[in-house]
Amino acid sequence: MLLVFFPFLRWFPPSRETLRADLIAGITVALILVPQSMAYAQLAGLPVVYGLYASLLPVVVASMWGSSNQLHTGPVAMLALISAVTVIPFAAPGSDKFIEISIMLALMVGVLRLLLGLLRLGAIVNLLSSPVVVGFTNAAALIIGLSLLAEVLNVPFPRSDVFMADLWRVVLQIPEAHLPTLGFALATAVIMLGLRRYLPRVPGILVAVVVTTLTSWAIGFERNQSVLLSAVASPEARAAIFTYADADQQVQTLTAQLSSINQRLRELKQGAPELIEVETSLHVQAEMARRKIVLLKADNNRRRVALHALKFTRVEQPNGAVIYQVGSRADEASWRFGKIKGDQITFTGGGRVVGSIPAGLPTFAVPQVHRDLLLALLPGALVMALIGFLEATSISKAISAMTRERINPSRELVGQGLANIVGSFFHAFVVSGSFSRSAVAARMGARTGLFAVVSALAVALVLLFFTPYLYHLPLAVLSVIVMLSVFDLIKTRPLLVAWKVDRLGALTGVLTFVATLAMAPAIANGVLVGVGFTVLLLLVRQMKPHAVTLGRLPDGSLIDIKAHALPSISSHFVTVRYDGSLDFLNAAHFEESILQAHADYPEAKTILVIGNGINNIDASGEEKIREIAQYLRAANVTLAFSSLKKPVRDTFDRAGLTMLVGEENLFGSSEAALQTLQARLSGA
Repeated sequence: MLLVFFPFLRWFPPSRETLRADLIAGITVALILVPQSMAYAQLAGLPVVYGLYASLLPVVVASMWGSSNQLHTGPVAMLALISAVTVIPFAAPGSDKFIEISIMLALMVGVLRLLLGLLRLGAIVNLLSSPVVVGFTNAAALIIGLSLLAEVLNVPFPRSDVFMADLWRVVLQIPEAHLPTLGFALATAVIMLGLRRYLPRVPGILVAVVVTTLTSWAIGFERNQSVLLSAVASPEARAAIFTYADADQQVQTLTAQLSSINQRLRELKQGAPELIEVETSLHVQAEMARRKIVLLKADNNRRRVALHALKFTRVEQPNGAVIYQVGSRADEASWRFGKIKGDQITFTGGGRVVGSIPAGLPTFAVPQVHRDLLLALLPGALVMALIGFLEATSISKAISAMTRERINPSRELVGQGLANIVGSFFHAFVVSGSFSRSAVAARMGARTGLFAVVSALAVALVLLFFTPYLYHLPLAVLSVIVMLSVFDLIKTRPLLVAWKVDRLGALTGVLTFVATLAMAPAIANGVLVGVGFTVLLLLVRQMKPHAVTLGRLPDGSLIDIKAHALPSISSHFVTVRYDGSLDFLNAAHFEESILQAHADYPEAKTILVIGNGINNIDASGEEKIREIAQYLRAANVTLAFSSLKKPVRDTFDRAGLTMLVGEENLFGSSEAALQTLQARLSGA
């Protein structure tokens, strides 16, 4: 009984071999987890330290209450991107509010997964058909990888509601790329791909991080200078920077006003006549604020790209003062606009690095819940809960095929849910099962979930003692780590195979792929489109099940008359096989099939329905059988059934259909029906 509530007790007592295997696997996974988690935090729009926070308690909790001994939970690329695009409409990436909402989103995802697990509703993930998952994964992987192109080039990536337009703006900035940053990115790719091919047991991610960090420190890759706005000597450039900063401040002010308006709307009593006018006015104010924010952001996106294109030269005056003037020199003294905060401008002459990472473990803090955003975040949270669960269970099943370990999907949902809930109280964003880290754990021989606990302890040591050594790690290196990870997820073969088996299903995958790309950055909508089309396709197929008129081959088997150009079994009766339940969706199709058989064989005195494919009958199906039987009786034709399953036959008895059709016209098997009808009608 204890194992039900504390499944981690199955780890104990561990043998010496088990402890050794888990220790080695945990340390190996930690070497990948530390840089990967920072990269995924960057992808989620958060400071890199939040990736390390998400690699502590969530990892431990998921391993303790999950069902797989080799599944490693933590930050993953797919959910990091969905988290970012879900939160971006409500806050600027990296801002305090953005962090708050990201943590709140993790709490929502955790609660949804926990409820699904406790209610044993893991089967709901079956709504995501294989082509939908493949189409979404391929599109999301492309979006993740291409969204990091700006970091690899070290150019601005202004975000809007249209990802493809944002990406095109990045492509247009390729001539402005920072070559040293691009060099670090290429070096990282060469190191990781080379080691993967020639020395697969060496952790390529760790080697790339160490080499590039040391190189960055040695050459002084980061070069930043902060000055007052008045130090910009060019009047046009100074005015452009001021306009950019002013518009950014307006966006922040309007966002705060919009939040306040939403708060007041919640506090109003719904339906009170004296408050309807006030409520209408607030809705108008909110809509105006939203439109202003969209326009200001669009204008500032263009300004940011234009400011980055300006090259400044640092000039030291005779009195020791420093000014920056726009010049055309492209030498080592060329500086670019970085950011502005208040009157302080930061110019950058090098690349971007991780920078200072707060040392120490995360403290306990109750997540701040923005009630006005609950409904707005719910679709994204639901998609993240389902995608994350599908990802985790797929990984667990793939590993269990090798280890022969039994996986409990509901318990895995509980473990993943608890991991996100607990993590949200310790500054963690959304986590899920990682394929790459789980595969490494399995390959290194992990025996129990203790290996995940070891990896979390290693992250704790990094947070306590080693964060200063990560200061000079180039952000472009983290971007390449993510890009190489997600591009491995792109697979076209499953869709090609699906095309051979089920073309409509394959088209569903293609539609999901296109919809996800077109709707980016709101990629969660791509999944909803795929699910909607899948359900629609299912309903269409349900409305028209397979129904054929049967003939007999020389060997006695029954088969489709039209497909094999066979004559009818008998001139006295016609045999129809119906492969679908009789319900409100297809009752009309059943009627159409029977009446078509009657029209094709007007001399037949009996229409025999072989019903072994009928699994159930609802009220609409019962009514339709009654109508058809009465119609055929008026035409002096008998309706008969054979091979009905017991639940269906019981429905016939309860509904009075047995009396209507006649006991003598209900047969236990198709062969008995054919012999009886042949003898009965031939004699007549």
